[in-house]
Order: sequence, then C-alpha cells, then structure tokens
Amino acid sequence: MKDRVIIGGATGYVGRALAQQLSTRYDVVGITRSSKQSDGVAMTWRTADLFSLVETKRALEGARFAVYLVHSMLPSARLTQASFEDLDVLLADNFARAASAAKAEQIVYLGGIIPKTKTLSRHLRSRLEVESVLGAHGVPVTTLRAGLVVGPNASSLPILTTLVQRLPVMLTPRWTRTPTQPIALTDVVELIEQVLGDRTTYGQYFDVGGDEVLTHLEMMRTAARELGLSRRMLGVPLLSPRLSKAWVTMVTGAPAALVGPLVESLVHAMVVDPAKRLCLARRPPTPFVEALRDAVATSSPTTTVPATTALASTVPATRPSQAAKARSSVRSVQRLTLPPGRNATWVADQYRAWLPRFLRPFLRVLRGDDATLYIHGFGLRTPLLVLDYNDELSSPDRALYYITGGLLAHQGEVTRLRGRLEFRVVPGGKEVMAAIHDFQPSLPWYVYSVTQAIAHLVVMKAFGRHLSRLAMGERS
Repeated sequence: MKDRVIIGGATGYVGRALAQQLSTRYDVVGITRSSKQSDGVAMTWRTADLFSLVETKRALEGARFAVYLVHSMLPSARLTQASFEDLDVLLADNFARAASAAKAEQIVYLGGIIPKTKTLSRHLRSRLEVESVLGAHGVPVTTLRAGLVVGPNASSLPILTTLVQRLPVMLTPRWTRTPTQPIALTDVVELIEQVLGDRTTYGQYFDVGGDEVLTHLEMMRTAARELGLSRRMLGVPLLSPRLSKAWVTMVTGAPAALVGPLVESLVHAMVVDPAKRLCLARRPPTPFVEALRDAVATSSPTTTVPATTALASTVPATRPSQAAKARSSVRSVQRLTLPPGRNATWVADQYRAWLPRFLRPFLRVLRGDDATLYIHGFGLRTPLLVLDYNDELSSPDRALYYITGGLLAHQGEVTRLRGRLEFRVVPGGKEVMAAIHDFQPSLPWYVYSVTQAIAHLVVMKAFGRHLSRLAMGERS
C-alpha cells in the first residue's frame, strides 16, 4: 500500500508538477476549493476551504506526508477586510492543526529565501511567519526556501517575459540589479520528493537554488535573446518600489495586489546560504536558460498570473471571483494584542463582557445561559445578530461562535460553510486573530458595505485597544 501525500495548494503550477513527479511512488491527494478538477493530473481530489478548520481536518485524513504550497488565495468572499499576512497565518494554522490531528509524519513547506537583514519585506516576513506557524502543532516541518522558481505558468516569470515582450526600450530601476538565484521547477519538485520521509531533514530549513547567481536585468536580457527580441535597457538610479509596482502593473496587466509584495521583496538579494543549501542527489541543477526555454515553450498562451503560487504570496485580488461575488459573503481578520498568559477563552470572555458596554446606548447585548450573544436594536424584539458559542469546537487557543440568526444575517439556503466569528491565538502567544468567515449579510450589498462592514471594523479596533490597555496594565 502506497504512503499518502496530501498537497495543499495542489491546483498551482508547483502542485500539479509535484503530483506528476510523485504519482508512481505515492497515493497523491490534492486539496481544492472547487469540486471540478480534471485535466488528467495524476492525483485524486478532496474539496475543502482551508479557512475552515473542520474541512481542512477532513481533507488531511490519512496523510502520512503533507505538502504546503499555499501562499494566500483568491478571496472566497465578496468583501475581504484583511492583510495577506493575517490570511496566511490562519491558513497555515489550520493546515498544521489538521496535519497534527491526522498524525502526519512530516509537513514539507516551500517558502522563500530569507536574506540576512533586519528589515525584511512584508512578503518575506510573512513567509517566515508561516514557516513558524506550520511547526507549532507538533508535526515536524521541512522547509525548502526558494527564490525565483522558473517553470511553465509560474507567477513571476510571466511578469518578467511580458515586460521584455512589450517594452522595446525599458527603464530599469535599481532593484533590477539585485542578485537572485533562480531554480527550475523540475528541480524544486525533485527536491521535495527527495526530502519526503527523510528524517534527517525534519525540523530543518534548506535554501534551494540553481548554480547561477543572476540579476533580474540579466534574466530579462536572456529572455529577450531567447524570444528573438532586440531590447534596449537603460538603468536609472531609482529604487522606489511604489513607482515600480505602478509601471509593472500597467505594462503587464498583472494584479497590483500580486505585483506589490513581489516588487517590495526585490530590494533583497535572494541568494542561497552555502551552509544551508540542499542539492539534488542524482544530478546537477538545471541551467537557467534551459529552464527558461522549457517554461516559455510549454506555458499555456492563455494563462494569466495564477491566484495561488509556490513562490510568491498573493494578496487577495481586489476583484473577487464571480462565484464569490454571487455569494456576497464577508471575510474580515484583525490581529489584536494578547496580554501575557491569556488565551482565546479569556479573550472570548472579555468580548462578552466588553461588547454590551461599548455598544450602549445604541444597541443592547444579551447573554444566554450557554454564552450565546443576542445583539438587539432598541425597540426590536428580533435580534439583529445571534452569535452562538460552540463549546465543542472551541479550545483554549481558539474560541468559536457561529452566526446563527438575526435580522442582519442572510437567512437563505443553508450553505456548506456557515458564518462564524473566531478568536484564534497566533502561535507564540503574543497576538490573537479576531476573524469573521463566510458571513452573508441580509442588507443590500452597497448599504452593508457603508454601514455594517464599517461598524465591524470600528468595534474590533476598539476591542483591540481594550486588550492593549489590559496588556499594559498587566505588565506594569
């Protein structure tokens, strides 16, 4: 019987290539949000929303090894009030908890090279935090840190080649001369296979890259030669990531939400640490020009920048999918200070005690015997919202409410995912996430977005200030 490998982020270009690589030796299972997956990829599929801990646990059942290739996702909500860093923490935490519940032997994570500097970009700080979160629930993590992954339908590569194709004359800012160590997609998937089940790699990180250290300018010149194009590139002594983000977005058509984190990271030299480098066991690495030729030759001509990649954290797009739009659902995540020695149960108790005081005199908050909260408008018998505390799925590091009713909650057909509010302790114990998932408002969307949506942010920011004051009081 084959060992089972379950891949989170299996619909991305690395996930599909990895499934093909592992298919003869392992029982490969891919996790997808959509039930419609085919195209002959050598894996079976399980449907799950990785923002749901219940569904993620179900998706990872039977895993001996789990591979994590998720770096943020397209929003599953019409409105997303969250940074990509906070979304990544929740996704990684769910995956790590689910792998622990499945008694998985190992998690393999494809992250980013971390330069030796005190001022990392948001993108790289997030990659490092995800690495820490994945290891917080007892399953050993093997991390492969990569820079630019060169393969068909990658995310950064189409941006680079599109710039070359569309600009006969290109102004190249200072970040284009920052060194990086690209690696071929075929090498990445072979290295992931190499560390699967290798106990000597458990709990460790490794840098992976090809033999060549190149600048983005050198890679663009190589791409121009391979495409048979004559291009003039004029260096300018500017670094401004904000300006670069604007012109890269304008020229390539790639989403600004994707380009931004990538460009911010380009100020760092993404070069492997020789002391931490992991090399292929059976062959030398693929040369850059060979990987580029293969990528250009086999990329789908209709493929745009994918939503989920294994080399860059993609901020949720500003325009969600039509399916998400039709559902008119909401995801909102705020990171709050957690006083020392406190947990999610304590935060939920504080919320129940603080909310009635904060909302008075505008609204009344009643508490049921089972810790359910009923938020009422004055003069209304029917509550505006009902928050039903779920004791069974709550724990000291996660307090969960389901949004089960009220005039402001949509009461249509029951969907697979229910609206919920959770308080989740971030591994490390210094912060807590206050997150609303899959809430569907009953108000018309425009009215909701300029009233209830703003009110939620006001409430959570005020609650965050309340927790910060308590934390300062306990430290003094």
